[in-house]
Amino acid sequence: MFSLRQRILNAPMAANYRKMVPYVRPYWVRAVMAVLITLPIGSFDALTAWILKPYMDVVLVEKQVHAVSLMPLVIVLGSLLQSLCNYGATYLNTWVGQKITMGMKRDLYKKLLSCDAAFFDHTSSGDVIMRFSTCAESACSGLLANLKLFTTRIFSSISLIAVLIWNSWQLSIVALIFMFGALLPLASVRKRIKSLMTRQIGGISAITTHYNETFAGNRIIASYNLQKREEARFDKDLRDMFKIQIKMVQKTGVLSPLIHFIVSLGIAGAIWLGSYLIVTHQITSGNFVSFIAALLMLYTPIKGLGNSFTSVQMSFLMMDQVFSTLASIPAIRNVDNPVRIDGVHKNIEYNHVGFEYLPNRPVLKDVSAKLEIGKMYAFVGNSGGGKSTFVSLLPRFYDIQKGEILIDGVNVKNIDLHDLRENIAVVFQDNFLFNGTIRDNILLGKADYTDEQLNEAIKDACLTDFVATLDKGLDTEIGERGVLLSGGQKQRVAIARAFMKNAPIVILDEATSALDNKSEAVVQQAIDNLMKNRTVLVIAHRLSTVKNADRIFVINEGRIVEQGSHEELLALNGEYAALYQMQFKSKKESVA
Repeated sequence: MFSLRQRILNAPMAANYRKMVPYVRPYWVRAVMAVLITLPIGSFDALTAWILKPYMDVVLVEKQVHAVSLMPLVIVLGSLLQSLCNYGATYLNTWVGQKITMGMKRDLYKKLLSCDAAFFDHTSSGDVIMRFSTCAESACSGLLANLKLFTTRIFSSISLIAVLIWNSWQLSIVALIFMFGALLPLASVRKRIKSLMTRQIGGISAITTHYNETFAGNRIIASYNLQKREEARFDKDLRDMFKIQIKMVQKTGVLSPLIHFIVSLGIAGAIWLGSYLIVTHQITSGNFVSFIAALLMLYTPIKGLGNSFTSVQMSFLMMDQVFSTLASIPAIRNVDNPVRIDGVHKNIEYNHVGFEYLPNRPVLKDVSAKLEIGKMYAFVGNSGGGKSTFVSLLPRFYDIQKGEILIDGVNVKNIDLHDLRENIAVVFQDNFLFNGTIRDNILLGKADYTDEQLNEAIKDACLTDFVATLDKGLDTEIGERGVLLSGGQKQRVAIARAFMKNAPIVILDEATSALDNKSEAVVQQAIDNLMKNRTVLVIAHRLSTVKNADRIFVINEGRIVEQGSHEELLALNGEYAALYQMQFKSKKESVA
């Protein structure tokens, strides 16, 4: 008995419903009311079938005229009650369902915010939307639909089975045998379609990703005349989805006609046996009519199971996706009792650091470096050598596999993640700007600021003149991803918010490489202002921008191959000197 109970409780459906309990608990009163209201909805069918027996016997057999209006009156009043209960159940289910959905989406979004950079590197936008939004919506709506259907049908079925037995236990045995027989094919199909449903979710994700890419890359598509290419790619995604859906129909399409056939056999068997029982005077005509009415009411939803089976199973799979996502543990997280820091006071150390994005493909190999506070450090070298990776490890966008990174002698893995990142400001090559105003993007939700601090940040970021030309000034809308700003303007907004953060460590990841000479000059001035009195890590493509760095590291194929000042590295006549001469030559040729 205990084993059976455990198996039931650990069944996927039961497990998922148990996981919903924390989301339902705050609204349990309304949830219980929604379930209770379904009782008369499910029981009215049985009442209608039950009353047919005396109605048939009294009106049709005994010809009593006074009872003629009784049955229609019961049907009308019962239907009215059923409609009111159905409305109440729908309203309460929707109310509770939306609250549950809000809670799930809130938790999923918090989970999304905790995902590390590697997750976003390897996960498509369509997959993110499916896992963190669509699945929650579908899972919750499926849950409520299934719960309402279950509660309504369970009480209806119990009541109808009671009516069947009350009318004839012999006929009931026949009916129930065929009813359970009709349910057997569902169990065999359920396992076969799970992989197809998973592929279907992947197909929806691929199509969503394509929409997102088309939206984000619309100018590239237009400028390179890629409309036909993208149309062909999208058409392939649609064809793949079509194949999956056809396979789904092939595996599940037999359910509905098979269930219908088994149910029809049950009805036919009941009619045959019932006719015999009437002739032999074991039941009355009223018993028979009441039995058949109850049987049809019991069998009708069973016949429809074949058609709704796929959608029900999909909702359960969506639930699995939601709860597996919520149960996942972020790779980048705090240790127990992390170390709190209020700044950087001594130095930063990389000790024998090794890192790889993919197994057995190292990007950094036994890298060591010591960075003193208040100085500027530049990282140069060939593309793909590991420069960006080197600086990305400091704020723990990724975690290293070998060695350690220390701030003031404390391993960054042991430092409180919020404190660690609060002490580091990053300006990327392509900075993300949020849909909103210039002010919103500079402050990024920062509430504890003064107008003096904001104006100073705007001034130091060389934004004053630009803002002055705008009718709404800082309250000018910049569009999604800052589309209404130029590249140089975006960079200066990003630098301004770095000023507002006022972090002791600044990382500049090729912050000027995508700009023209005029924009670069303005942005470089803003960067020079930002670097004052801070520890700065600069990734630079143009070596002219890092000539004044306190120390320059040349990184190639995952190793530091040279380090020193600009003059020292030129004197070595090694890789740095070769890179510098190449850029200097290119600049002279362009001027000529």
